[in-house]
Amino acid sequence: MVRNILVIDDSRTELLHLCKLLGNNGYRVRVAQNAEQALEELAVELPDLILMDVVMPGTNGYALTRQLVRHPQYGQVPVFLCSSKNLESDRVWGLRQGAREYFTKPIDVKSLLAHIEALS
Repeated sequence: MVRNILVIDDSRTELLHLCKLLGNNGYRVRVAQNAEQALEELAVELPDLILMDVVMPGTNGYALTRQLVRHPQYGQVPVFLCSSKNLESDRVWGLRQGAREYFTKPIDVKSLLAHIEALS
């Protein structure tokens, strides 16, 4: 059952929006603004789900997804990518990196919540 979600996004506005949305739906949310912070958060506590932006400074969401799904400790945590990159090739590439789902921004709230519930 998904209870704890790590949200990774370099946009403070997007982080606040997702924290409020997920928090109002009963999820405990932790945040990171880049790959380095995300790895620090993962070392503290393993979440039930990672919701991650694609376009970030430094390591982008595609590369971090690839790194996480291959990691022996973090590989079992599902990753959902969310991005303003809305081409079909972007979605396909994200899924090929190991993401379970790919959402385009602005995120369809009902769809996101349904996909989170489906993991439980």
